[in-house]
Amino acid sequence: MSVTRIHIATDHAGMELSSHLIEHLGAAGYQMVDHGPKVYDAEDDYPAFCISAAQAVIADQAKGIKALGIVLGGSGNGEQIAANKVRGIRAALAWNVDTARLARQHNDANVVAVGGRQHSVQEATQIIEAFLTEPFSGDERHVRRIAKISGYETTGQITQ
Repeated sequence: MSVTRIHIATDHAGMELSSHLIEHLGAAGYQMVDHGPKVYDAEDDYPAFCISAAQAVIADQAKGIKALGIVLGGSGNGEQIAANKVRGIRAALAWNVDTARLARQHNDANVVAVGGRQHSVQEATQIIEAFLTEPFSGDERHVRRIAKISGYETTGQITQ
């Protein structure tokens, strides 16, 4: 296992899945860090939880700690958007094992978003495990494309 720390966040719609993943992935040897929420509230707002988890991924990676993130919600869409507002985050919405693997292989995604209302707990777990265990390919074309995205994020300039 190359990743040791997983930052996880959710909203009310993903709490059951989040609890399962914290236990399941913790038992598999991952160091799980829960960014909330701590209690169920049908009116909670996911951005703070997801942004906190994304910031922690970046902070760990800057320290050389192997870390990835998981953000969960009803669809995963808003949670992905929130995480992607953090500079350096490449959050990918994964809806099956293939999209999870490709997010890592091609995009070196460091956060996965999954919709808790879109999958069974078993299916969501398989998607997330695929994301966590898939390495980045390191292919030149993917490195080049990620550098262009990072360059835009830093400078605001689009490069061809």
